[in-house]
Amino acid sequence: MQISNILKPEAVRVFGAASSKKRLFQEIADVAQLAYGLPAQPTVEALLDRESLGPTGVGHGVALPHARLDGLDKVVGVFLKLDTPLEFGAVDRQPIDVAFALFAPEDAGVEHLKALALVSRTLREQSFCTKLRANPDPATLYTILTEDQSVQAA
Repeated sequence: MQISNILKPEAVRVFGAASSKKRLFQEIADVAQLAYGLPAQPTVEALLDRESLGPTGVGHGVALPHARLDGLDKVVGVFLKLDTPLEFGAVDRQPIDVAFALFAPEDAGVEHLKALALVSRTLREQSFCTKLRANPDPATLYTILTEDQSVQAA
């Protein structure tokens, strides 16, 4: 699995600032609605429900919110880069400025976990995140995110 299998160019955005976690989730849901046709309100609710189980802020300025939704036939993603970091309740107590949300079908088993592991592994690389943070253009961000993983490792 590669990020290009779960992410469309129109699902990559740069967002100025979010006033709260809920506002960030609303923005993610709006992008998911435009890119994948997901209904915004149930998407926000699913993200909030998952977040209530424990924070999806994984540290180093990165959040990986995720949820299962009806009406999907495969795992899809939304990537947001925030111009202004947001207090998110991350495990390291640092604000986040990179969010990669994943949405999986209700009955997705291992595919959902594989996608989450792939995104987590990719965004754990500090040099990779530095490249993302240095680029304000969504098209460039999409290219960086979907580069062949073997090229990134070189």
